Amino acid sequence: MNRRHFVRLGSAVPLGAFPHHLFAAAEKKMASDVIELGPRKVKVSRLAMGTGTNGGGGSSNQTKRLGLKGLGELLRAATDNGVFFWDCADQYGTHPHIKEGLKSAAREKVAILSKTHASTVTEMKADIDRFRRELGTDYIDVLLLHCMMDANWPERRKGAMEYISELQEKGIVRTKGVSCHTLAALKTAAATPWVEVDLARFNPAGVAMDADPKTVYGVLKQMKAAGKGIIGMKIFGAGRLRNRTDECLQYALAHTDVMDCFTIGSESFDEFKQLTEKIPAASVRG
Repeated sequence: MNRRHFVRLGSAVPLGAFPHHLFAAAEKKMASDVIELGPRKVKVSRLAMGTGTNGGGGSSNQTKRLGLKGLGELLRAATDNGVFFWDCADQYGTHPHIKEGLKSAAREKVAILSKTHASTVTEMKADIDRFRRELGTDYIDVLLLHCMMDANWPERRKGAMEYISELQEKGIVRTKGVSCHTLAALKTAAATPWVEVDLARFNPAGVAMDADPKTVYGVLKQMKAAGKGIIGMKIFGAGRLRNRTDECLQYALAHTDVMDCFTIGSESFDEFKQLTEKIPAASVRG
């Protein structure tokens, strides 16, 4: 089976004998590659700095282990190394950490992604005012409805969606979309014109995904055909594949036809540096 056909299928791969040569690119891809995301062409780095490892209830591994100043410094250091896409969420409690990072990183040189659980206009109005205050910014580059589970989420979130569209017209939100955590929600996102960007779970073993890789790949192909931007998440299977980082990275980097960029949560500067070194090496490993 040739590489193009294999990659096109988005197939699950037995990690015990990963076929590196089938996924080897001709040129290295870098964590700092600049990507134009979605129809609004918002510039982001290929690697996003995730801040929500095991995130929930207003905290995450990053907030617990690094604290306000530590995570702020890590975000700034990442930007100094060309990784300027910062992924946060209200659920992770990391808005203040983004604000801390912006104390030493120019706002116009950073792309900020956040996520909301708002359903109604009233909830979204409250969220956007609070988000901007907590983040220390007048605008958000990428705003997503967080953790869609139901196939009918557009009906349930109609009010929030309408208000986010208004915010976009005012320049307060640059591009908008959803993060999905079921196949039904993902399929709805693919078919919903309002969605410009999707945050989708994707890795070679199908761990912590909405369905098997081949099925998810097919839906992501539909999204790309509709002009949507796609950010990958759960690249390491929610941490369960961290002992196979090279394989997971190579798989993600080989699927740039359906994944523009991806988010991974580093928990130290050394871990971040190792990741930025592994990405180009993995992209061409044969």
